[in-house]
Amino acid sequence: MRVEQTVRIPGGGYSLAATIHVPEQSEAAGHFSRITVLICHGFVGSRIGVDRLFVKAARDMAAHGFNVVRFDYAGCGESEGEYGAGGMDALLRQTRDVLEHVRNMESGAPGKLILLGHSLGGAVSLLTAARDSRVDGLVLWAPVLRPFEDIVRIVGEESYREALQYGQTDHRGYVLRDTFFQSLRGYEPLREAKRFTGDVLLLHGNRDEVIPVDSVFHYERELRLRQTGRCETEVIVRGDHTFSAHDAYQRLISRTTAWLAQQAGNETVAV
Repeated sequence: MRVEQTVRIPGGGYSLAATIHVPEQSEAAGHFSRITVLICHGFVGSRIGVDRLFVKAARDMAAHGFNVVRFDYAGCGESEGEYGAGGMDALLRQTRDVLEHVRNMESGAPGKLILLGHSLGGAVSLLTAARDSRVDGLVLWAPVLRPFEDIVRIVGEESYREALQYGQTDHRGYVLRDTFFQSLRGYEPLREAKRFTGDVLLLHGNRDEVIPVDSVFHYERELRLRQTGRCETEVIVRGDHTFSAHDAYQRLISRTTAWLAQQAGNETVAV
């Protein structure tokens, strides 16, 4: 059983839409459990996710006794604002603001806070964790490796050149300004990976058509060179970028919940 609530969270000067999933036993006890997962969606995505990826994942994680918060970045889903305004800095600021809100929701001894990032949200999650000691662990699903190169490839060179020439371009109805693209140049999550000292779970589909699966091995190599923090990796068979195949999703969520239970010291009880 689970309890779901839609709320508004102030983030980076905007009102961000969020959904909170709390296992029923935690709600009855009046406190968060040992693990809270904050889901960070990808480029021009939403807290629902393609094929309801984040809805399904949040409900499955809650069913295993974990608290989950999924939110829309500014200009996405039901949140206020314009996507990309303020560049990568704005995405990081919004993530930190939601993280602070989640921390303030906890009563009693705070549990572990895990950032779960998908695609560009994976890069944002890692960059946030490298700068914010409140993040205890990371789950990265098909994370972007090189923000500038990967996003330009996704929108297309022609659209990028249009943004450079005219100051903006239209991508699937989102107005992306040249300043957004340029802001991505300033961030290299791979270089900052070593600054995060917590445990990391890396999962990537072998059929990912958006972010090459080789990206996960670059992250794995860098993360395993750290003096502190473990890194576990798995390539999900038949997994595309959003793990849409049924068996790929089932492996994705089972691997994730098992890792979260390990992070909780195997004390989280399924409900």
